[in-house]
This record gives sequence, C-alpha cells and structure tokens, in this order.
Amino acid sequence: MSALFEPYTLRELTIPNRVWMAPMCQYSAAPDGPEAGVPHDWHFAHYAARAAGGTGLILTEATAVSPEGRISPYDLGLWNDTQVEAFRRITRFLVAQGTVPGVQLAHAGRKASTAQPWKGGEPVGADAHGWTPLAPSAVPFKEGHVVPEELTVEQIREIVGRFGDAARRALAAGFEVVEVHGAHGYLVNEFLSPHSNHRTDAYGGSYENRTRFALEVVDAVRAVWPEDKPVFFRISATDWLEEGGWSVDDTVRFARDLQAHGVDLLDVSTGGNVADARIPTGPGYQVPFAARVKAETNLPVAAVGLITDAEQAEKIIANGEADAVLLGRELLRNPSWARHAARELGGEVRVPDQYHRSV
Repeated sequence: MSALFEPYTLRELTIPNRVWMAPMCQYSAAPDGPEAGVPHDWHFAHYAARAAGGTGLILTEATAVSPEGRISPYDLGLWNDTQVEAFRRITRFLVAQGTVPGVQLAHAGRKASTAQPWKGGEPVGADAHGWTPLAPSAVPFKEGHVVPEELTVEQIREIVGRFGDAARRALAAGFEVVEVHGAHGYLVNEFLSPHSNHRTDAYGGSYENRTRFALEVVDAVRAVWPEDKPVFFRISATDWLEEGGWSVDDTVRFARDLQAHGVDLLDVSTGGNVADARIPTGPGYQVPFAARVKAETNLPVAAVGLITDAEQAEKIIANGEADAVLLGRELLRNPSWARHAARELGGEVRVPDQYHRSV
C-alpha cells in the first residue's frame, strides 16, 4: 500500500489517509451584524468538494476566537453560537464523506483588520469595518501599518480564555481536531519571536517568557478538548532571520514543551512575522524543518509548502520526513487531488456513490 494512503491514528482518532488540507482563508464571511464570522454556502461548497475528493483531514481557515482576532473583517469566527450552528452543517457533511473535520483557532494580533487580498490586503479603518489591532508590543508589522495596541496582562488572560471558549464551541460544532494557530506572524507567533515581542514583563524577554502565552493557550484548549481527540499546533519554524528572530533550534525545543502540554502533532510552516524576510521558496522548501522536528523529538509532524504532486508527497511520508502532508494551493486547483493521487500510487480513498462512474 502507498504510505500516503495508510490511515493515521492520533489518540483515539483515525484519519483515513495522510493527504490533509491546510487552512486557507476565504475572506468571504459577512463583516458585521448577526452573520459576522458565520460560514455560508461558499464555505460549505469549498470544504464539501475537497471531502468528496478524498481528502483525509480538512482544517478550516484561520477561525477567529474574537471579532478583533480576525485577519480581515470577512474571516470566519467561533465566538458565538450562531457560528456553531452554521459550522455543524459543514462538519456533518465532511464526516459523511469519511473526512475528519478540523478547525484552526486563531487571533491575528498586529496583522488584524486588513482588506481582502484581492483588494490589496492593506490595513483598513472603521470606515471599512476595521479596528485597532492588538499585539504583544506596540510595533507595527511593517512601515505604514497601524501601530497596534500593546496588550495588558488582563487582556492577555482574556484572550487565553477566548481560545478555550472557542475550542468548546468547536467541539459543539462537530469538529474532531483543533489546531492552535501559532504561525505566520499572527498573535501567538508574535509572542514567540523576539522580533515582534519587546515586552519586559512575564510574557517577554527570555525563551520561557516568550513561550508562556502559547502554552497558556494550549492549556486552555486542552482543558476543554476531549482526551480522546488530538490537538495540533501550527508553527513558523523560523522567521528567516540570521539573528534576532525565532529559529529552528527554538522550534525543536518548543516542540518538546508543546508535547508535554498535550499537543499531539506539530504542523510545520515558516515565515510570516518579518515583512521583508528573504525566503528561498521552491518545491517542498519547508519539509526539512518538519523533518528535523521529527528526527529530534517524539512529536508527530505534518509538512507543508509547495507540495504539489503525488510522488513528491509519497516520498515525504515513505522517507519518514513527516507523518502527513498538508496541501494548500494544489487543493484549490484540484479538489479531487487525493483521489487522483491514489489512482497514481495504487492507494485507495472513499469515492462517493454518485461519483463511482468516474473511477
């Protein structure tokens, strides 16, 4: 059997294959009012198509734990029960197709309140449904961006509680995996990196202080998430700075801390916290970071980043570089990528009865 299409079990949850969908924002929810942050027909069709195409696990886009935690005013959220009810429609369908539904919980920090990418992605103000972002320190993401409001300790504790509340709602919505978004320059990542965290209190300075918020968030999520279901953590393994940033050595060290706090898998990405970082992209360019964590710790990992063809994905799993692959753009191009890859590699995926004529 193809390694890519072997089932994978974490705690008591078995995922039918190692082809997983990475979180990708759709920027398509209502920006305000009672429908703010609520998934609708676009989101249902988007996720349903990838489930029908054989994807083993689907992680939703970055789903905000509070209104001010959205990347844009058009992001999804899990801060109220209206959102829970709408997500149930999606998770029911995914489960019916044999796909595991997962949710990525997020707070955008200083990169919040921006326009949709196809409208430039720059910060927006109150006249475009925007707000003042929050961050560990009053340091903007880049020149020309809004200076964020530095969080007080009381506000930090409130956000930690928001993650726990959102995880509780995620369970009620039918999700079976929850992932804490600690990557790409958003709030958790901002605390981790000395590039963006200039605090001098218990949440800044030393490695132990800079990782405190992330571990408190993980603890809040794990406290309400069932013991038989896994918790993931997405990390940017490096800021791509020679000095003064978060490094792969930090990531390996932190992976052990996360595992001790109940995290079951590290979703390994890179970058996003330094606006002008030079990133040498290419096919599978982030896989070595996942491979290093897997080689030096006992924490399972998933690899992501320009993984596009079946043979490439198969080798990553077969060579032991990662336990699963997360596809992004390739699944946007081809919702049935998993089914096509299974045919190429001799693996098997569940095919909906309605699509049997296509096998």
